[in-house]
Amino acid sequence: MPGLPFPHADQALQIVRRRRTMRTGKVSIERVYALTSLRAHEATPADLAERVRGHWAIENREHHVRDVTFGEDASRVRTGSAPRAMAFLRNLAIGTLRLAGWNSIAEGLRHHGRNMTRPLTALGLT
Repeated sequence: MPGLPFPHADQALQIVRRRRTMRTGKVSIERVYALTSLRAHEATPADLAERVRGHWAIENREHHVRDVTFGEDASRVRTGSAPRAMAFLRNLAIGTLRLAGWNSIAEGLRHHGRNMTRPLTALGLT
């Protein structure tokens, strides 16, 4: 887009999100903006909306689980290689539970936490 400080941006978009709080019925509106290098003939507004939804599907499926179920944002592990090791262990747990067919990671963790042999079995170590 000529004149923008983003040399590879070909389209800019505004996303308007409306949310209704079920308890109060209050509606809130949020506006966010995005840039893409895709030209108009390469991606229609519907294509761009689908890509944004796809991004949030990944965010909700992976990062939200790490943040909420494992409390990753509140972790006090911050020095050396410990944060990377903990992220690896969280990802290992998530991946193992997903491969074992668990849709709810929290439920899978509770199930495996009740018997110390279950995690080893899930990892194929017994």
